[in-house]
Amino acid sequence: MRAAYFKNLLAALALTGATLTAQEKLPDERAPLAAQPPATPTSLPGAETHFYRTGASAPMRLFVFKPAGWTAHDRRPALIHFFGGGWTTGTPANSVGWAKIAAQLGFVGIAPDYRTKSRHDTSPLASVSDARAALHWIQVHASELGLDPKKIVVGGNSAGGHLALWTAITRNPPGSDEAEAPLHKPAALFITSAVSDTSTPTGYTPKRFGVDTLALSPVHQLDAKMPPILAFHGDVDTTVPLAQSLALRDKLIAAGNTCELHIVHGGGHNYGGDRPEWQEKTRALLDDFLRRQHLLP
Repeated sequence: MRAAYFKNLLAALALTGATLTAQEKLPDERAPLAAQPPATPTSLPGAETHFYRTGASAPMRLFVFKPAGWTAHDRRPALIHFFGGGWTTGTPANSVGWAKIAAQLGFVGIAPDYRTKSRHDTSPLASVSDARAALHWIQVHASELGLDPKKIVVGGNSAGGHLALWTAITRNPPGSDEAEAPLHKPAALFITSAVSDTSTPTGYTPKRFGVDTLALSPVHQLDAKMPPILAFHGDVDTTVPLAQSLALRDKLIAAGNTCELHIVHGGGHNYGGDRPEWQEKTRALLDDFLRRQHLLP
């Protein structure tokens, strides 16, 4: 059975390898935005499209990839993955690779959209609000999605890692509606090159948060009890320094939480591009982590 499992894992990686050849990269905040922001996808091949927020503001979609053999009576584990881009660029097309891998491994894979500066002219507060609302909607609609609301893993790259952390923090941050807060914490977090500090003076682009730099800084707002976290960070990342993930890990462990940080030597912010072998290593370490957390189907 284990041999068959790894055969399926390798097939999943082959199917999605082109999508995951490089991580999303945070933009240079000093550079002007592109004249034409990326188009907001309304559908993605192989995915169901759901709206987790409608109304006066821009409708927000999430894209659901279901595993083979899925039925409406299932209670599958789920993996949600948020794209990166400094809360400025990016779309769910950037995170669809992880959702597809999740579905190949028996999870319900989900790639949510959220508001960004280039497409919606919003601040990071809106991005955080959307991420929390997306998890809330998924938990409320778990039965129709055929997933177990207590077995949801939330992941994200770069700014998406910042959003993933905020789905696990109980305190309602500025700019978010308490009625859309997650019903309970994710079962685990999976973050790569994550922004975990937005404070002044040590955080990433604190000017983007106005007076809320500390209030939106995950490392300063952690709950006493956090979900197990698997993190990856390059040691020559000049965009989001490794010091952020080290401080996050140390604070989590000091409080008795689980945080496994893998440091990619010679890896920058796009460590998978700098050190291609870490593309496969990341996926293998994620697989092992999920197995030890009893989250694999």
